[in-house]
Amino acid sequence: MDGDAAAMRSKWRLLSSGLAGWALTAPATLAVIGFLLVPIGIVIAGTFMDPRGIFAPYVAYFNSGFRTTVLFRTLQIAALTTIISLVFGFITAYVVSRAPSRLKSLLIIAAVFPLLTGVVVRAFAWLIILGRNGILNNTLVNLGIISEPLELLYTQGAVIIGMVYLFVPLMILSLAGVLENIPQDVLQASSSLGASPVATFWQVLLPLAVPGLIVGAVLVFTGSFTAYATPQLLGGERQTVLATLLQQRAMVSFDWVGASTIATIMTAITISVVLVMSHLARRINPMAT
Repeated sequence: MDGDAAAMRSKWRLLSSGLAGWALTAPATLAVIGFLLVPIGIVIAGTFMDPRGIFAPYVAYFNSGFRTTVLFRTLQIAALTTIISLVFGFITAYVVSRAPSRLKSLLIIAAVFPLLTGVVVRAFAWLIILGRNGILNNTLVNLGIISEPLELLYTQGAVIIGMVYLFVPLMILSLAGVLENIPQDVLQASSSLGASPVATFWQVLLPLAVPGLIVGAVLVFTGSFTAYATPQLLGGERQTVLATLLQQRAMVSFDWVGASTIATIMTAITISVVLVMSHLARRINPMAT
């Protein structure tokens, strides 16, 4: 009887701990469902209720040359921003991870400092730098490199520059911790075994840095793919992206079905990118996920 009672008490404790765990996570779970999943579901469902047909909004979208151009432009900007941020972020994070403790703290603060200012403020800073009478054009004219100011604003290059400046700190933060945890002995062992610096980078350092690379790439791509303020200020109407097109459809044209269609496409692409990059991470480094 004592053994049965002890078993019952053990089962009850396990049940109680499980219920307590569910009780603790229930508010957050309900909040995510109510304020994130349900609204997204409503937006997506609304695109399939068009009287012209279930897929009519998507057919109309992809049959429009302007809208498909906007989609490909947004993908191109997001991809280039991610690649450039990976290069600069990896180099900076590697320097930070190998720096002495005091210098490392200063470098981390310098990397994070741009995040302390608003997105609009940083975009306006680039307006001053890249404007027709801005700092860069005035400098080039005064040095005699160019005879008249260049059209730097409202170009794809201006948008990418603003995006890289906006998101490269996230890449640095994602990579710094991962690179710091890679023992220097591993790199030295690779060199002592005859591997060249290039081989050490591709076969040792890069695979071990995959977790940080994936996290940083996902953050930068999704952020730049859905960004609104920076493309609007630095690109204007010449460089319309999905986020600015969505705003125009919802707030100017009041085309809620069209806006929902754009939002659904953006959501689908974002989820697909996350899944693809997670698959690549497992292929490159099985321990990355």
